[in-house]
Amino acid sequence: SLEVSKVEESNLEALKKLIWKRHSTIFVDGAEKLKLVTEFSFDEKGELQTNVVDADTDVEQKRGLRGRAQKNAIEDKMDYVEKAGQLALAYTFMTKGQLMDFFAKASVTEENGNYIATAENVYVKGDVVTFVIDKENKKFISKQFKSFVGQDGISGEIIYADLSNGIHYGATSSLDMPAKKMKILAENKDYT
Repeated sequence: SLEVSKVEESNLEALKKLIWKRHSTIFVDGAEKLKLVTEFSFDEKGELQTNVVDADTDVEQKRGLRGRAQKNAIEDKMDYVEKAGQLALAYTFMTKGQLMDFFAKASVTEENGNYIATAENVYVKGDVVTFVIDKENKKFISKQFKSFVGQDGISGEIIYADLSNGIHYGATSSLDMPAKKMKILAENKDYT
């Protein structure tokens, strides 16, 4: 666990020097409703910063009372998505201390040359988080989580890859929010 934490900390320091874009597709009731491009970077304090730089939807805006009701429903869903997204980011970018706490709670097994570490009650009571870690280089292969926004169950997965310069990053992710019949698929790219 200490080796994984050190590798992740070193990698995160390199990642903090970069800016990248997350291309997200949001589905509601199985239908694509919105495409977002969000720019990510870390500020001088090491805090993750996000900025939506492009949004595209084919949802037609209704007029009058129906339009206001539609706008309110969209705002409610976006608030929910923001809460779920913040939780997903917390599982993605854990500090060294948070990783150490995770491993202190985790049961670790070995399978196919990888470590599988699973812990409960990591950030939210009742959540379950599983890391798949390459045994050789101690880098994440994936992270999966089942958690809660309020009483609603959500789940997500982050799949990792390496940039050409060797920096390890969350390449793709999914976030499932069944209570709102929503799913987000995202890809991080355009690292500079």
